[in-house]
Amino acid sequence: MVMNTSAPTAASVTAATPSRVMAVPPAPSADAAAYFAARLAFHTDVADVHAALADGTADFAVVDSRSTASWDQGHVPGAVHLPTAQIPQLARQFLDPAVPVVVYCWGPGCDGATRAALALARLGYRVKEMLGGIEYWIREGYAVETDEGTRQLSPDPLTAPVAADDCGC
Repeated sequence: MVMNTSAPTAASVTAATPSRVMAVPPAPSADAAAYFAARLAFHTDVADVHAALADGTADFAVVDSRSTASWDQGHVPGAVHLPTAQIPQLARQFLDPAVPVVVYCWGPGCDGATRAALALARLGYRVKEMLGGIEYWIREGYAVETDEGTRQLSPDPLTAPVAADDCGC
């Protein structure tokens, strides 16, 4: 595969009708930097969570906010099980308020982790949402604990590098 590395220059961009991409112009760079920094303050991805758990540098707790049946199907090893509806009653029993929390649910089509993060934030926890949820954890080839033991599938080549430890991003 050959990659085109040439970028358009200001001189090569015409004043014609802008593409749908540029119909709303990009934000000024300072605004963009503030936005992306803020976004990273609220989100993390499965690869970064896995790396921190695997190398022992996890300075956060992981919370699975799904139902017990879903938890039994498979969850991130070492995660705490706190279904969203039970967070107000159980969070202080299972989580140290001084330790940041990374919460996940099913996947990108589910707002469960967002609701759980909101519930934890309202209780005073510092929290991030793990983008992709358990779906992308599994699709990237990471092991899960189930009610029948540990299970691991091969990485999905459409979502994770197969011949490398990371995607390089």
